[in-house]
Amino acid sequence: MRPAKGSTQPLIYSMPDPAAPTWGRKIMRQIYQQRYLFLMVLPFVVWVIIFKYIPIWGWTMAFQDYKPHLSFAEQTWVGWKYFVELFHDRQFYLVLRNTIAMSLLSLLCGYTFPIMFAILLNEIGRRYFRQIIQTISYLPHFVSWVVVAGIFTKLLAIGGPVNQLLLALGLTDKPILFMAKGEYFWGIVTIADLWKELGWNSIIFLAAIMGIDGNLYEAAQMDGAGRFRQIWHITLPGIRPVVFIMLIMSIGNLINIGFEKQFLLQNNMVKDYSEVLDLYALTYGIRVARYAYGTAVGIFKSAVSIVLLFLANFIIRRFNDDRAVL
Repeated sequence: MRPAKGSTQPLIYSMPDPAAPTWGRKIMRQIYQQRYLFLMVLPFVVWVIIFKYIPIWGWTMAFQDYKPHLSFAEQTWVGWKYFVELFHDRQFYLVLRNTIAMSLLSLLCGYTFPIMFAILLNEIGRRYFRQIIQTISYLPHFVSWVVVAGIFTKLLAIGGPVNQLLLALGLTDKPILFMAKGEYFWGIVTIADLWKELGWNSIIFLAAIMGIDGNLYEAAQMDGAGRFRQIWHITLPGIRPVVFIMLIMSIGNLINIGFEKQFLLQNNMVKDYSEVLDLYALTYGIRVARYAYGTAVGIFKSAVSIVLLFLANFIIRRFNDDRAVL
């Protein structure tokens, strides 16, 4: 320890305590104290490494003229050839348009409606009635997309219930070909997805609402706040961190909308509106054995998802004071 400037006190040097634990010992002690938690997490870490990180090695196919019968050392490296080819394909931009359009519709409806549904469920006074509605809304999530596609195809058929209702109400003078017009396809997919996942997606928001202190609502009632003011000033601010985190994750997966619902609901008459990136990679990458080209499409999707994730995280950090970021 050094004395103050101008002081006549002698210099006193403090020696390090040999018994004090080092940084490495502190880490090992902490790991030992939490050993059971680490053991519980270990299987999931191994699962992620095996099924998420090791397959990234397959990305090398995008830079090769990949032939399945040749070993890795025998493959011919072609650099960015398939990426250049990808961005010169007009069909790719058509598919990208469909993917972005359906992703934005899914984000708009599949993200906001579950929040509103969770708030409405929370406002239902009778617990038994609320549980019945919750159960009914959750059930479609467990229904296969094959069944859901069949239901919507029958509902929207020329002689289906929807057309019969429109004719009975006089809203149209002839049946509408819902499944044969491309401009209707994006809306049909969005509605089908919303019907299937509304209740399931609202679970996390409902759980966040249940975690809000009930004393806040009692204090608001004593101050004369009605239902809407309680929702606006207590419920929404209380679930804001969860809402923002889910928004970040939803934006990060914006371009990863899958292909099941599009594949099952599409037909040749709406193909220009139904094909998405996953179907594009399946068609041009696997069915025609262009594995390198399909891998390039997959890498493009991953790169866009990473950029969107960091962008959404940055924007929400600026507007949320670093309280709900990944």
